[in-house]
Amino acid sequence: MKTILAIALTFIAITTTVAANEIDKRQILNINEMQRDHVLTEMRALLTGTQNILDALLREDMAAVARYAGSLGMGMVHKAEDHLKAILPKEFMQLGMSVHKDFDQIAIDAESLKDPKHTLRQLSDSMKKCNTCHAGYQIRVKEPTAQPEMHPSHTHHQH
Repeated sequence: MKTILAIALTFIAITTTVAANEIDKRQILNINEMQRDHVLTEMRALLTGTQNILDALLREDMAAVARYAGSLGMGMVHKAEDHLKAILPKEFMQLGMSVHKDFDQIAIDAESLKDPKHTLRQLSDSMKKCNTCHAGYQIRVKEPTAQPEMHPSHTHHQH
């Protein structure tokens, strides 16, 4: 058992080192700090909700699964997405919207079918979209546009 653990830890260390030395080829999404906060807050909510769904599945509480999944559906989409639509790539937005639609379907099926394995399959398929997105995009905050400096002579009042 110790040998297997040692091999696994060595593999993880090598993989991490190799990954750290690779050039990040993901598409850069240049957005401002407020937009970044919106996107990341939504992603964290999706992650937390997914964990809550898995916990409810473990307890076979399909009503809770439906409730958690429903909260991550299209109802979670805010008006800010309209603003982001003009900034973020169409494919990124479509992927995000399809994940919200997936959660709406998961909620419907959890309530009607009450089949944890079916829900796990749906969740697994949806998580593939999350992985696709994270593998394809990285968020960078745009540098704020520099304000033109006032020349000292413009800052004094003339008498």
